Amino acid sequence: MKVSTEWLKDYVTLENVVAEDLAEQITRAGIEIDEVENRNKGVDKIVVGYVVSKEKHPDADKLNICIVNAGLEEELQIVCGAKNVDAGQKVPVALIGATMPDGMQIKKAKLRGVLSQGMICSAKELGLNEKLLPKAQQEGIFVLPESVEIGTPISHVLGLNDKVLDFDLTPNRSDCLSMRGAAYEVGAILGREVNIPDPLEQLFEVSDTAAEHISVQISTPEFCSHYAARYITGVKITSSPQWMQNRLMAAGVRPINNIVDITNYVMLEYGQPLHAFDADKLNKGAIDVRLAKAGETLITLDGQERKLEPHMLLITDGVKPIALAGVMGGANSEVTNQTVNILLESANFDGAIVRKTSRQLGLRSEASLRFEKEVDPGAVIPALNRAASLIASHAEGSVHRGIVESIVEPAQEVTIALRLEKLNGVLGTDLSMLEVKTIFARLNFDCADTAQGIIEVRVPTRRGDITTDVDLMEEIARLYGYDNIPTTPIEGPTTPGAYTKPQALRRELRRLLTHGGWQELISYSFTHPDLTAVFPSLTIGSKPVKLSMPMSEERSVLRTSIIPQMLDAATYNVNRKHPDLALFEIGHVFFTEEEQLTVQPKEIPVLSLLLSGNKGQKQWNVTPVPVDFFDLKGSLESLFNHLGLQDSVTYVANQPEGYHPGRSASIYLDNGSGLKVLLGTLGQVHPQLQIDRDLEDVYVAELLLQPLFDNTDYELKYRDLPRYPAVERDIAVVVDQSTEAGALLTKIREVAGELLQTVQVFDVYTGSKLGENKKSIAISLLYRHQERTLTDEEITTVHGTVVTALEQTFEAELRK
Repeated sequence: MKVSTEWLKDYVTLENVVAEDLAEQITRAGIEIDEVENRNKGVDKIVVGYVVSKEKHPDADKLNICIVNAGLEEELQIVCGAKNVDAGQKVPVALIGATMPDGMQIKKAKLRGVLSQGMICSAKELGLNEKLLPKAQQEGIFVLPESVEIGTPISHVLGLNDKVLDFDLTPNRSDCLSMRGAAYEVGAILGREVNIPDPLEQLFEVSDTAAEHISVQISTPEFCSHYAARYITGVKITSSPQWMQNRLMAAGVRPINNIVDITNYVMLEYGQPLHAFDADKLNKGAIDVRLAKAGETLITLDGQERKLEPHMLLITDGVKPIALAGVMGGANSEVTNQTVNILLESANFDGAIVRKTSRQLGLRSEASLRFEKEVDPGAVIPALNRAASLIASHAEGSVHRGIVESIVEPAQEVTIALRLEKLNGVLGTDLSMLEVKTIFARLNFDCADTAQGIIEVRVPTRRGDITTDVDLMEEIARLYGYDNIPTTPIEGPTTPGAYTKPQALRRELRRLLTHGGWQELISYSFTHPDLTAVFPSLTIGSKPVKLSMPMSEERSVLRTSIIPQMLDAATYNVNRKHPDLALFEIGHVFFTEEEQLTVQPKEIPVLSLLLSGNKGQKQWNVTPVPVDFFDLKGSLESLFNHLGLQDSVTYVANQPEGYHPGRSASIYLDNGSGLKVLLGTLGQVHPQLQIDRDLEDVYVAELLLQPLFDNTDYELKYRDLPRYPAVERDIAVVVDQSTEAGALLTKIREVAGELLQTVQVFDVYTGSKLGENKKSIAISLLYRHQERTLTDEEITTVHGTVVTALEQTFEAELRK
């Protein structure tokens, strides 16, 4: 809402108030001012001139020599090239020494040998926004009304000595979508009296009643609570007064003619949209407010034919639609230069139905904006009377006696009880009852005592945003001044904010993986039903959760595994020449055990990883090597080591569905009670799936995060650097081909005891020399004592125990 400070002075005195300071005070009181616009873009030494005569330039067909009376001692000779300049006009004249808004300086000059003593100006040269000018003023020189006095500064005539405040309103402050509402707000902030003239004082009615010529009916009372109309005859359609045009342009509204300008002017003044119909184009002057019928159309004022739908609210004359209620009028009842009699409408339409119609048809107007935010129901009649008074004054109309109206729900003021003790308790203030009443008086809210420490406040209908005592407290706070509310220290125990263990662990996993070169993927939780059966190992026996209103068949169920969507991402990247991928996603999978949902589905967090392509980039001294199963397993082991779970995790060769039958495993976690719980799966994707998706070897893993949340102690623990030397022993044992290296390592850790620091496999060999179905596994063991140096005897004893255990458990033979 653009608020002219010159217009504002009609209602509240702004003596000794600077516009920029006022903008700051309004902003501090809760309504942000986006901009303070100076309407004068640099106009100075430009006055009203009268074109006494006009002659053609002797040496230029497109130039005219004008003699102009600018209120000086001598008339001026000005050479002008505008096509519309003519004798008898009053025009803006830039005198010698004037500086134009674009920086041009006016000097004496000769144009084709003829002296020119100034410049006759166009609107653009005055710095006016051409889009807001009447069409007749958009080209050529700016022709002024005949009533203006010669020699008057043009800034006075065009209202350029004005500053405009741009109110950035929140939806609840629709009261300030009017000059009257802005005046009440400014008056409350400055503590000054607000005077809103009574429109009935300036309204003269003829004896003939309006009800003899027009009628009003509301067929849809749920969408229109009040419809009122006046009948005005004998109007003359001309341009509106210059002062009214100035105010409309300051508010960003283009003047059209006196009738339309008056309805727009009153809408800006009262916040109540109005509309004028040519009464002679209506069927017996009848008005019926109803919903549209199927197949109806209406050509609106912008010349567009609109197809109407049954949820759209219309104004009709009982036979045909004549306007979209609250949005735009129809061309079939438009006020034109031939209009003599008008029906003037003022109504309160439902904001929701206006918003729906406006958005569907793409018609956004100043009227629809106000109805959407809810207009003041108490302004329907005052705005109607104000517009009728102005039409009588500036269009020579005769206002017929009485208002024809239909009222479904009369406007009522809200009365709210406010307890002083509660007010001070909420705000942390120590306000007295007198101070509170003074603030309500500034707001023009009537209040009265009802009991000790309690007052009843009557809220005007213009403030529909105030419905409870808390709203009244907000009004007190902002006018008392937020800066004046005392600071109250926080009392009582405080708890420092922190991540929960799952939150911290998820962030730690992201950090480790991204620092390790992995890229995070975020995919839809919705997927195709067929994909829920591809990798079911973590949700075996469960059923996918179907969506009741899916966006498509492709996204009709909740995912039971993230891996299928990671494979989609891999295919997408490979098709775009990005085959080297290391992707991870931390998300949720969903499942239920019911055919028909009656309880909340289960939602479990998982970590999914995908690895494919080559390790490293091709360089002159480096040959890229394809990733394999052990690269993915090594990344998981790094995570487990960081989380302190390296001794609790075991891998068991397995053939989960969706994985390669010989290159996959299940991961188990010892939960500390001797039980091993399933942690996840890893391995190569099944060859057929890779072929179906046109992928090379792809390795994936999916882990349940809840076991990690329950068993991880991810806090850093420090230990002393070793002070005593370690002793390394290597052994190579020949075992059956089916024996797992992991089982050997587990057994070694079990029997070696606390002297064993690390143990790892460093070589696996198979060959005919070892015998059929045999393999050799070479293992490195590192022994150390934290408080002394180990003796050869101790090492030999422990190492012998290890070898014996392997021989007895796995029938292992030391390889010579």
